[in-house]
Amino acid sequence: MPAREDKEYWTTGQIAKRTGLTIRTLRYYDQIGLLKPSYVNHASVRMYGKEDLVRLQKIHVLKYIGLSLAEIKHIIHEGSFLEQDSRSSLMLQKEVIQKKVAHMQYVSKAIDETLDVLGKHQAKTEWDSLFEIIQTIHTEKDWGEQYRNALRLQARIQLYDTFSANKMGWHRWFFDQLGSEPNLKILELGCGDAALWSRNRDRIPPSWSIMLTDISPGMLEAARANVRDISGNFAFLVADAQSIPFHDGEFDVVIANHMLYHVLDIEQALSECHRVLKKDGMLYTSTMSKAHLQEMEQLARAFDPDLRVLDDVMERFHLETGKEILSSHFPVIDLLRYEDYMEVDEAEPLIDYMTSTPMNARDYLKGDNLKAFRAYLNEKILEGNGSIHITMESGFFRSRKKC
Repeated sequence: MPAREDKEYWTTGQIAKRTGLTIRTLRYYDQIGLLKPSYVNHASVRMYGKEDLVRLQKIHVLKYIGLSLAEIKHIIHEGSFLEQDSRSSLMLQKEVIQKKVAHMQYVSKAIDETLDVLGKHQAKTEWDSLFEIIQTIHTEKDWGEQYRNALRLQARIQLYDTFSANKMGWHRWFFDQLGSEPNLKILELGCGDAALWSRNRDRIPPSWSIMLTDISPGMLEAARANVRDISGNFAFLVADAQSIPFHDGEFDVVIANHMLYHVLDIEQALSECHRVLKKDGMLYTSTMSKAHLQEMEQLARAFDPDLRVLDDVMERFHLETGKEILSSHFPVIDLLRYEDYMEVDEAEPLIDYMTSTPMNARDYLKGDNLKAFRAYLNEKILEGNGSIHITMESGFFRSRKKC
């Protein structure tokens, strides 16, 4: 491949000198197909460009968080069309590093607690503490999967942020519905990465007491990292919505934001929500309608009847059935809808979203299938006068506890 005069390139030796890596390491990366130079010049000198440096930087961040070269090669291949630019890639790397930092702090805390136990006559034995340290170290230790999950989440968020007609954004709108009453004690179930709070960092009343819970320790670490610099009264606990570890009547507000359809026993979870709410306390349960993003599924199935994009789990609790499900525990229920839609004028963000879901698009859309599907979407964009319309129908049920 010939060099372009308007680009800057570096030799293997120059890269080694500037980065501190050895020439042998760079040659090994080339040999295994992890990092190949942009071109080889007439003197057989390997030359690296900016894109190669971006990949090299990513390789060493992923090595830093503990991944093998085989895992890194797989992740970089998978993420090659999900990450849109250097900035989004660096932000994603920062997010995963913050998760690892939070995990290390969690391990450090467990060690501190064990040090307190040593030499003291406490009900908790030294052996119990040592078992807890081991368990903590092995919790959510698959950082490759953490990176993949963050990459897929980034692809979904990027589609919404870029193409949604309602520029207020779901998290800002949903936060507004909570009001601004002081001294609220709030419980969020399945908080994920705490996006509701990090995207409203400038608006959280200082008198609120916010308990963030998630069944996944890894997600809770991400939440802890994302609200670390927010001035607010946050606490964190690994907890299952089907068995909430708090006293009766403890909270003014309970939030289940786009998560109730994942709970195995929704009825039990609602019973628990009712139990921990104070009298006149409010439960906020958000979800989507059955029409939400259906154009994506239709496009996929029209291309290939076996291709699937949207997860059927949403069928368990959606805007059409949620009120009936909630009514067994909450007699006073209001439905508030968030008005939005997308006009998508690029094929790639749609492909990124589709391959980010847990359905089979990620495995199917590769090689020739991916090329054919990309051409198919571009044709549909032209047929739609420059864009594909995507329905977005989401909202939440606001339920009040009366007794």
